[in-house]
Amino acid sequence: MSEKKDSNWVKKAEDQEISNLVDKLKLENENAAGRKPEAGDGKREEDQADSASAAETSLLMKIIRKGLVESKQDLEIQRKDPNSPLYSVKTFEALHLKPELLKGVYAMGFNAPSKIQETALPTLLADPPQNMIAQSQSGTGKTAAFVLAMLSRVDPKKDYPQVLCLSPTYELAIQTGEVAARMAQFCPEIKLKYAVRGEEVGREKLTDHIIIGTPGKVMDWGIKYKVFDLKKIRVFVLDEADVMIATQGHHDQCIRIHKQLSKSCQMMFFSATYDKEVMDFAQYIVPNPIIIKLRREQESLDNIKQYYVRCKDQDEKYKAIQNIYGGITVGQAIIFCHTRKTATWLSGKMSQDGHSVAVLSGELTVEQRLLVLDRFRDGLEKVLITTNVLSRGIDVEQVTIVVNFDLPMDGHGRADCETYLHRIGRTGRFGKNGIAINLVDSDKSMNICKAIEKHFKKKIELLDADNSDEIEKIGTE
Repeated sequence: MSEKKDSNWVKKAEDQEISNLVDKLKLENENAAGRKPEAGDGKREEDQADSASAAETSLLMKIIRKGLVESKQDLEIQRKDPNSPLYSVKTFEALHLKPELLKGVYAMGFNAPSKIQETALPTLLADPPQNMIAQSQSGTGKTAAFVLAMLSRVDPKKDYPQVLCLSPTYELAIQTGEVAARMAQFCPEIKLKYAVRGEEVGREKLTDHIIIGTPGKVMDWGIKYKVFDLKKIRVFVLDEADVMIATQGHHDQCIRIHKQLSKSCQMMFFSATYDKEVMDFAQYIVPNPIIIKLRREQESLDNIKQYYVRCKDQDEKYKAIQNIYGGITVGQAIIFCHTRKTATWLSGKMSQDGHSVAVLSGELTVEQRLLVLDRFRDGLEKVLITTNVLSRGIDVEQVTIVVNFDLPMDGHGRADCETYLHRIGRTGRFGKNGIAINLVDSDKSMNICKAIEKHFKKKIELLDADNSDEIEKIGTE
């Protein structure tokens, strides 16, 4: 790689706008959501429950939440020695960073550390280095935290890779690289290399300081071709660990890479979720860690009125929606369907009746989904019909009603209470009152409705959608 090309990596990453990235998105998805149906299987696929892969959801959430989410939730911190001091900082100056790095942090618009950064950064930058497992949702500043730690540990005088960051997909790796590029914009001596599809290496040893890539490509370069020495890596970051586990083959590849690292290597492990599978993976990868958990913002049902409407079939469900629209003023609405087929049918019916409708489902690329969401946010469409590709991650202030055209079920046909919470949490945001309407057309869906009511201990009221007085009443409560 020529010297000129090396010095341009900052610009290269900065110029790579997300919109240009995601339109080429070819995420591997075991469920094949988003692939074109093969001959003969189109009908079967659109009849199946529609969802997005873990990697797609993560990328969408990262892009939607471009700014920091201000969290009021407390940090939960676990460490081996509870008597060892744990520091937190309120300013970036308190971290004693190199002036060029501090300048880069401020240039990115970070004025003060986020809640997770306050505690994570002093730990990640400590000497001797400390291992960390951190769990937090998108938008909490965790990528900036570990990227700052990565850049701080580099010794530019040593011309070999010292920092390795693994991401589950090409797109997520590039996103991390973009953050690193912007943060290191005043440190031209730090060189970064992407180990992702499309990037090739010769036989010469790599002289870049930081490698950000996907497990398969990193394994090829480090173990098969040996163009860099994994034993010399001082910092190992495993990002999006929950997505990594959900992507076939990545789990084993991460373990094989990890086995080649030295015992003195600093380990950082990040995940949005922290269930048993992720926990077991983390404890294998990271010895003696400090564990930081940022409790998720709790979506509340307190200011959401919940109703259910008894219907005989799909046509009666549609009639109920018509009656609701006829009886109350709806700002914007999100309607959730189980399959693409239902979403397509419903959008056709509503468009014929003069509603401005957008559809969001699994066959769209991430870029197409972003365009649909942007238009809906801007109020260009008043109704968003979607499948489970969007149960979380969007806040639209004008959404006053969420309709479950089909109630959420898990793979075994039981009530999916977590998805229900995320779905109807799309209304009643920003302290406003919201309305959730569940359309029930069978004994099975009635049982699901009752199970959800029991789970949340919140009454779901019966609504007679043929009674205009009742409908008017829900609009004024």
